[in-house]
Amino acid sequence: MRPATATAAAVTTLIGVGAAAVAAGRYASHAALRGTRRPLPGDPRLTVHATAPGRIVLTRSLASLRPGTYGLEGTGVHAVVGPVLDGVPHDADTVVRRLVRVTEGVLQPGTRVRLTPQVHKGDPYAALGIEHSEVLVPGELGALPAWFVPGARATWVIAVHGLGTTREHTMNVFDFLLDQHFPVLSLAYRGDAGAPRPPDGLGHLGDSEWRDLDAAVRHAVRHGAERVIVHGWSVGASMALRTAANSGLRDRISGVVLDSPVLDWEATVRRLAAARRTPAPLLPLAVRAAQGRTGLHHDRLAEAVDPQTLGVPTLIFHGPDDSLAPWHRSRQLADRRPDLVTLHTVVQAPHAAMWNADPTRYQEVLRRFLTPLM
Repeated sequence: MRPATATAAAVTTLIGVGAAAVAAGRYASHAALRGTRRPLPGDPRLTVHATAPGRIVLTRSLASLRPGTYGLEGTGVHAVVGPVLDGVPHDADTVVRRLVRVTEGVLQPGTRVRLTPQVHKGDPYAALGIEHSEVLVPGELGALPAWFVPGARATWVIAVHGLGTTREHTMNVFDFLLDQHFPVLSLAYRGDAGAPRPPDGLGHLGDSEWRDLDAAVRHAVRHGAERVIVHGWSVGASMALRTAANSGLRDRISGVVLDSPVLDWEATVRRLAAARRTPAPLLPLAVRAAQGRTGLHHDRLAEAVDPQTLGVPTLIFHGPDDSLAPWHRSRQLADRRPDLVTLHTVVQAPHAAMWNADPTRYQEVLRRFLTPLM
């Protein structure tokens, strides 16, 4: 082969390899970012082995042995399960949990299910018997649906869900917040059912979604809120930090509650892509492709969580078993601002399930944090 021909062939090969790498990176980033409204990866599918009044027998695994209260969902099925029951005879490869209720469908032997932190299904009235109104929050992409539950206080709580869930997830704390007489606004943001679609069809891990939360703060103030506390899960927690740092009404935000906050978007993209079976060599490409496709930038989130600029009391619920949002970032933030940040460590809880692991303890910690902010 002549030198010129060999050079051309090599260049063509390199271009082909480069194009394949770019395409692979885009595919991997798509798997991570397009799936932000799908059930989160990582937990195994479980099989229902049997049910009886007040109990359910499931495949034994680390997931089915977790302490606490969870939703149980499968195709056409939703139920609520409580703690593992001791002293109940069962096969060695199964576990028995308390069956609280079946809210949809029928649980039968062989039904395939998974645990979810989203305990309730439907709207606040259907799920909890709570009177509420459906409101529309004006956002930059269009109207954002929200549930509003009235309360006697002038401080509102704005609740915002995160990865793999919907605003139904925020209902985990509704009964508690109503007992404390807080008005509650639970927001559906871009990409949620009924909300505007993101222009690129991708989740941005809070980098653009925070502006929808900012719109909810403005809505609350226009409708009588003197102060606002933002309670966010996962990406919703990242949105809360961005809003507290950048909102034109940040002086009205008196506190933030962060459950499993995504404080390192690059790590979360890698973990999401890996959990969706992206080969390890493609993970760095997934991060670069995600940045190129969405404009995600580390500095913007870093500014929001800069310990020196953090300006409001902050409560973080997080733990070492979170496989999507690195726990050490929350520990670093709490260590550097002990005057403003309280970290409540939760063990044996997956991403965004800190309440589920121990609802009573979670709510007591939350009550102590909220009391001086009321």
